[in-house]
Amino acid sequence: MSHPSFSRRDFLKLTGLSLGAVALNPLKGRFDKVMPLAQFPAGDHLGRIAVTPNFYSTPLRTQPDQNAQTIRNLQQDEVVVWQREVVGTTAAGGISRTWVQTPDGFVYAPHVQPVRNLPNTPITAVPAGKQGFWAEVTVPYVDLMLQNQPISPGIKYLLQTNQPVRLYYSQVVWIDQVGSQDGHTILYRFNESPGHGYGYGDLFLAEGAAFRPLTPDDVSPINPDVDPSTKTIQVDATSEHQTLSCLEGKNEVYFCRVSTGYGDKYSTPVGNQAVSWKIFSIHMAASFGASDSGYDTMAVSWPIFFNQPAGAAIHAAFWHNDFGNRRSHGCVNVAPEDAKWIFRWSTPFLSLDQSEWRETDFSKIGGAFSTSVDVTELKVTG
Repeated sequence: MSHPSFSRRDFLKLTGLSLGAVALNPLKGRFDKVMPLAQFPAGDHLGRIAVTPNFYSTPLRTQPDQNAQTIRNLQQDEVVVWQREVVGTTAAGGISRTWVQTPDGFVYAPHVQPVRNLPNTPITAVPAGKQGFWAEVTVPYVDLMLQNQPISPGIKYLLQTNQPVRLYYSQVVWIDQVGSQDGHTILYRFNESPGHGYGYGDLFLAEGAAFRPLTPDDVSPINPDVDPSTKTIQVDATSEHQTLSCLEGKNEVYFCRVSTGYGDKYSTPVGNQAVSWKIFSIHMAASFGASDSGYDTMAVSWPIFFNQPAGAAIHAAFWHNDFGNRRSHGCVNVAPEDAKWIFRWSTPFLSLDQSEWRETDFSKIGGAFSTSVDVTELKVTG
């Protein structure tokens, strides 16, 4: 998987809309004023600055050229109107020639997460008979308010360095409480407990309008009548390609670009491997010591683990838009919409009532019921 060092881009912003007075019980636990939903530019398609190579900023240029004049520096998490993609020059450190044209200039596309601003009418209670519900962030970002003393090392770092704690567009989270702020604004509580996303246990509040509850259609199986034993995920991890194909027998039914592990230290495990663990969302963290940056990222959506017990995964990546270029710590990064399709297509299938499947007996991994993951990588020596 690919994650930046501990920084604000490891976490997503949530916001919500203020509604009329609603008779709701206050949420349990510590309670402070939750930040209102941020205001974003008007536009059907937007972009969030996710990668900032130059001290939390990336240049907006007069032309799609890394040598063109800089109009100004765009700050991390700044949202721009995404007019169209154009071909220009390759920026330093990248391989893509794609740029995003905005009304004011051009920004290098791998640095910009495609987002939309689609606030929702929040539900006013957890569905009857349920302990909670899964929901997807549908705004560029939303600010979170921590309810407990911080547990996650990443959250501690953000608070210690006065950085906002946020969720970002496309992240999937577990909501276990619904309440109100001052009897008006509906709030959701995002629970990072080990039982719902394998987090550290932190609890957060945010405006409910930032989240869309998942429906059965969001997780309904794709091509369920196809023999599971014929489904294969084929990943080309060569630096020249960086692609993923979903195959039914020899027929390719889906294709997308990916980002696999960079360098020998973080190379994605190769070979024919079986899916061994699927869950809607998970907290991913690792520390690599003083000489290398770690990561601590909550709510990584649609992970499909293979190579157990080591645990590489195909999963959504919201922290960059550099698919087609190696940049992960060993996982297979894909765009969120691609990750969701692959998750629904691969077997075993999951539902809103069963949001996780895991085979803990490694001798039983594989077989006719589980999709295989075939990772190939050609290394040139000499």
